[in-house]
Amino acid sequence: MPKNPLLWKLALIVAVIVAAFLFGYPPGKKINYGLDLQGGLHIVMQVETGAALKYELDLTQSRLGQELKDKTIAFDSILPTSNTVIELRGTDPERRAEVRDILDRFVGAWDIQNLGGGNWRISMPAEFRATSESRAIQTTLSTLRKRIDALGVAEPTVQPQGIRGDRILIQLPGVEDPERVKDILGDPALLEWKAVSYPPAVTDFEGWYPPDTQEGLLALFGGVLPDDTEMYPQEFPTPDGGMTRIWWPLKRVSTVVGNDLRSAYRSADQWGDPAVSFELSQDAARRFENATRENVGRKMSIVLDKKVISSPVIQSVIRDMGVITGGFDVNRADDLALQLRSGAIPTEISIIEERTVGPSLGRDSIRSGLIAGLTGFLGVMLFMLVYYRLAGVNAVVALALNMLLVFGALGALPILFSGAQATLTLPGIAGLILTVGMAVDSNVLIFERIREELRLGKTVRSAVEQGFGKAFLTILDCNVTTLVAAFFLFSYGTGPVKGFAVPLTIGLLASMFTAVFVSRQLFELVLLRKERADTLSI
Repeated sequence: MPKNPLLWKLALIVAVIVAAFLFGYPPGKKINYGLDLQGGLHIVMQVETGAALKYELDLTQSRLGQELKDKTIAFDSILPTSNTVIELRGTDPERRAEVRDILDRFVGAWDIQNLGGGNWRISMPAEFRATSESRAIQTTLSTLRKRIDALGVAEPTVQPQGIRGDRILIQLPGVEDPERVKDILGDPALLEWKAVSYPPAVTDFEGWYPPDTQEGLLALFGGVLPDDTEMYPQEFPTPDGGMTRIWWPLKRVSTVVGNDLRSAYRSADQWGDPAVSFELSQDAARRFENATRENVGRKMSIVLDKKVISSPVIQSVIRDMGVITGGFDVNRADDLALQLRSGAIPTEISIIEERTVGPSLGRDSIRSGLIAGLTGFLGVMLFMLVYYRLAGVNAVVALALNMLLVFGALGALPILFSGAQATLTLPGIAGLILTVGMAVDSNVLIFERIREELRLGKTVRSAVEQGFGKAFLTILDCNVTTLVAAFFLFSYGTGPVKGFAVPLTIGLLASMFTAVFVSRQLFELVLLRKERADTLSI
């Protein structure tokens, strides 16, 4: 122990001040501003878990259909008969064992029933439905995070909400084009490749185009579409600014579906117009190769979110790469590539709450918060100087250091705790202002204790020691109870509540250090100037 313990205590205080300054200055660069301070987009999205079951059913239907084709097992149709049931019809009864083996491998956890002959019914069990809904929420959350990360938004908030966790809170500070962001986030980006189901009378497979009405398409098939066929629209802009559409008859079973893409990026088509190139996963490439081999000289449609965007003629066998064309501009091609890279959203989502905060409103919030904080600080400072005279200077120094420590701690959070966000919000500023009052409250308790000891006739040095010693437990009790409340606010509160709890917690801890430790050493420093201190301006 050094001969003069005050020296190492003062050295500790100086080290803490230097560290706080390095971590916290300048605040605008070391501490991120929240949505309410710098502007941006706040939305809450609802995940439609019921639609997730249909997505799971469509995916299973396509997987089974492709596997049966790969094994050269012919079938008449495979189609959903409800939201949880698929029927496979017209397989060869002689190959029943092979069909059963495929069903066991792909949907072994489902209820599989042979209806006689080559017909099968596959039903989704209740426990699988619950798992599928939960998985859809988690996949949607992960996909949205990937899309937001690709947008380059700094310090976004993406987290589940609600009892079931089927609502997703998204806060994107600093977003300049909210409409574009909403389009990117809300678009499922479900890409499918489907073979065209040509009407019986068609012989020119390359030159054929479908009619512009659903009735006209049905007429080409004798009034009823085959069981393995569905209608999908394709839209075209007209010279007058309107839209026209045609209806394609496409196979229910998709060759490529869901998250089969390994990569996607903006490219150019043969005329130099923006397009989107993609690469398939290994398993999808095998399926795509077989499908294009079967459809050489025929058209296959590229379907995005249940709408046809192009129907090129397959000129040769394609394995793992392709190009999507559809009259894109550069921005749309970039956005589509981003969505495809991040993966498809396996359900429907909708925006149920939306707020856009402009940058000017954020700057006004910062200005108002600073004015409120400085006004509060100056008011407290004047009171302490008037009421406690020179001892009030001690409190003002401790209070200023308290603010410095809070900003230093906020700046150090990402370094001390990996992944932690040092984000200052408007409720956070309220928490900081509250800590000003909490910090000076500790000094008031100590100073009043010192006054009592002086009135009892104690020496200045003894009064200071007794004042800090006797007030410590009261200060500790007061701060600990508030810290417990702040802990629960942080643990169970939403974003704004957490934004209030974090600065409040840091401010309380800092006030304990400044009011009890720093203030005490300042008194000691003044008292040591005299061998005997007879009076104290308090």
